[in-house]
Amino acid sequence: MGKILVTGAAGFIGSHLAEYLLREGHTVVGLDNYYSGQKTNIDLLKNYSQFSFLNHDITEKLIIDVDYIFNLACPASPVAYQRDPVATVKTNVLGAINLLELAKNLDCPILQASTSEIYGDPDISPQSEKYLGNVNPIGIRACYDEGKRVAETLFFDYYREYDVQIQVVRIFNTYGPRMRIDDGRVISNFIVQALKNEPITIYGQGQQTRSFCYVSDLVAGLISMFEKSATLRGPVNLGNPGEFSMLELAKKVVEMTGSTSELVFQKLPADDPKQRCPDISLANVTLGWSPKVELSEGLETTISHFREELSAERY
Repeated sequence: MGKILVTGAAGFIGSHLAEYLLREGHTVVGLDNYYSGQKTNIDLLKNYSQFSFLNHDITEKLIIDVDYIFNLACPASPVAYQRDPVATVKTNVLGAINLLELAKNLDCPILQASTSEIYGDPDISPQSEKYLGNVNPIGIRACYDEGKRVAETLFFDYYREYDVQIQVVRIFNTYGPRMRIDDGRVISNFIVQALKNEPITIYGQGQQTRSFCYVSDLVAGLISMFEKSATLRGPVNLGNPGEFSMLELAKKVVEMTGSTSELVFQKLPADDPKQRCPDISLANVTLGWSPKVELSEGLETTISHFREELSAERY
């Protein structure tokens, strides 16, 4: 069993990935600076004897001895990454350089958690890995979108120039327990508003679509990439191709929570993608991977998580 570095370990996806690796018997070093992660997630991981934690910002040089690196360090919701857009760019670019230098020096594989946002507001749907995207380089989302695009560039340049053993996955909308109450993404927003019986905010007319992947399915995809570190570079899309409009999602959440919330419509934010749906053919073929959890099943577990979180807040 190897020693694995998971950056962004206090985050929603990072903590689930780290816990899976620990359950499988790996030694895991979790790294986070708590910009958008939660200390409660690290407290949970500390229950495993083979876990250790570094409070560190990946924009600063890192010296550590590990056998594999998962880079999940970056705020992923618009609320978080637009709070300090310059820091977001630095995390994506300087962070990638620092971790790639570490992987080069250690001669170990490194996986970059990229994003579907590199496709921008797509002209085609579903989006395959061959699609080059439609991104506004000067918009309010560019700190994240272009930051992730530059990180991919760096990964492949380090592969071509220094023969670093890289892997890149493009993660589509993922949800599940351990999302923050104030995460700002659509599923957490809708569920929290519904549980509080507050008006549910829908931007535009609610016809824009997203595809939602439950976190256990996403982790299974990451592990499948990890197991093919010697042969598969990517990029590979990981997401659930089931496509839902925001209006459909809101109505489903209201029904499942038994909420009395009303739907309210507001102006669509700048550069908000109208469609987001992955073509996962490559993941099917190269990883033998496809998502298993249907939206209703995943929402049920996620609603239970937020109901517990809100109940705890009251006491």
